[in-house]
Amino acid sequence: MHQGAVGLDIGGTNIKAGLVRDDGVILYDMIVPTNADKGKDQLLASIAEAAASCTSKAKSLNIKVAGIGMGTAGFITIDGAIGSATANLPDWKGTPLREEMERRLHLPTRLENDVNVLAIGEMWQGAGRGLSEFLCVSLGTGVGGSMITNGRTYRGRSGYAGAFGHQVIQMGGKPCTCGSKGCWEQYASVTALKRQVLEAGQPAWADDPRQLFIEAKAGNEAAKNLIRDYAEYIAIGLTNLIHLYNPAAIIIGGAISEQGDALLCPVREQIERYTMDGFADHPPLPILPAILGNKAGIIGAAKLILT
Repeated sequence: MHQGAVGLDIGGTNIKAGLVRDDGVILYDMIVPTNADKGKDQLLASIAEAAASCTSKAKSLNIKVAGIGMGTAGFITIDGAIGSATANLPDWKGTPLREEMERRLHLPTRLENDVNVLAIGEMWQGAGRGLSEFLCVSLGTGVGGSMITNGRTYRGRSGYAGAFGHQVIQMGGKPCTCGSKGCWEQYASVTALKRQVLEAGQPAWADDPRQLFIEAKAGNEAAKNLIRDYAEYIAIGLTNLIHLYNPAAIIIGGAISEQGDALLCPVREQIERYTMDGFADHPPLPILPAILGNKAGIIGAAKLILT
């Protein structure tokens, strides 16, 4: 009998759940609405139902479920509770999620921040295979981060390490949801890119940033300039991380990473400008797009159990 685990990726809009075999193959997956606006109790019920659907499928496939792994937005305490969360998950702060799911599902449960499970998934089955040291940065609604060292996530004193998006890159800059001003997140997230495109008078590109890259590829100078400026913002924050950690590689996740070299080539060029000799050259620092897409969270969450 094969062993497997259930992986859950809990987002503000959807919960992605899957049954993952011990060799990393997803045998079954599903997406259900988070329905966070209906309250914490409903959210907990939705998580438990998604996990139960996966365990039921495991029985029919003769897979022994070793446990439940979960990734969720927000800061996760060492003991598996929600230390803080965004407004996308109301009343989520303080929820003892690991304990609650173990009570409901009667299986060992582990919990991590969503970018940590992204990094774990990419290390196991994605762009980070063969790497035991790298940084992972996710560019989405905000900017999240994870540091992998010796093949494990570095969590810090309280479990909150990896808040890369809240390094200040502009004193007195744009207000951030964290309460500070000038955070990298306000310049390098996809939300920030959409704002930058709107400010440039291109609302159609803001609705779907993929159109921005299509226009740039077709030779549109305005689109090229917007991408160049956005890449520079990304590079400034990455340069700070490179100087702090001297990483072996950086993996860029989030839907924007699907643009590949159309985004990462200008990012690499700007990093070469900003970094001190030896930090990102001789040989060049690998800056890689994540490759697992929206399955990374499921795979990485399952890997929390399948160690």
